[in-house]
Amino acid sequence: MLKGVSDFFNQTTLDERKIYSKRSPLDKIRWELNSYTGENREYLKVVAHPQYHLPSKPSGFRKNLEEYGKDMRRVVIGLARAVSKTLGFEEQFIEKALELKSGFDVMAMNLYPPNAKSKGAVGLSEHTDPGFIISLVQDVNGGLQILSHKGNWINSYIPYHTILIQLGDQLEILTNGMYKSHIHRVIVGRNKVQRISVVGVHGPSLDKLISPSTLFVDDEHPKKYREMTYKESLVVNGDDEVDVHSSLEKARLV
Repeated sequence: MLKGVSDFFNQTTLDERKIYSKRSPLDKIRWELNSYTGENREYLKVVAHPQYHLPSKPSGFRKNLEEYGKDMRRVVIGLARAVSKTLGFEEQFIEKALELKSGFDVMAMNLYPPNAKSKGAVGLSEHTDPGFIISLVQDVNGGLQILSHKGNWINSYIPYHTILIQLGDQLEILTNGMYKSHIHRVIVGRNKVQRISVVGVHGPSLDKLISPSTLFVDDEHPKKYREMTYKESLVVNGDDEVDVHSSLEKARLV
């Protein structure tokens, strides 16, 4: 899969990639190249569940992405069940609460630095991601930093062929803040090393209303987030669902 992503971002195919530039909010495959102070990356975003919308080139790319997406869905469901049991609830608690079996997934393939000279050290500025969990694989170690609870940036060590799992906004909302959505950023390191990453944003069903479960709300822990469907949370910033931008701050009540 990583080889296919690398081939997709090959400079000789730039015109072919441009056919996926955003034209409509209904686009299910989206390409963009950004090179400015706060963001230096080229990316391809695709809807990966409940239906797959994948490029046909390069050869074998579609097949590899679909196989990876299906395998990762099994990981997502397994993690949902494990977290539910850790919380002391029935195994399907999170799976049902977020309607994960019909969940909306977006896969983002990133090239850092992009196929253009980057401007500044930041590949992607600090943010959280929507969804239940976020999966990440990459071809080289380094680049990703996660903000600790003490306010320090920690370099993430991600060995080759390792899957990094981060927590998303909707898990934080569902648990009324017990689980925190991870604040993270990408540093490009003065263009010394090219890095490819594949990020899966694994979310609830688009029509599912997400709010803090009553199991996490009491007199000592008042409700901290407003209720929104997953789709509403993805478009409230003026984007559309394929952009998968966080709206956690807009959901906060306190």
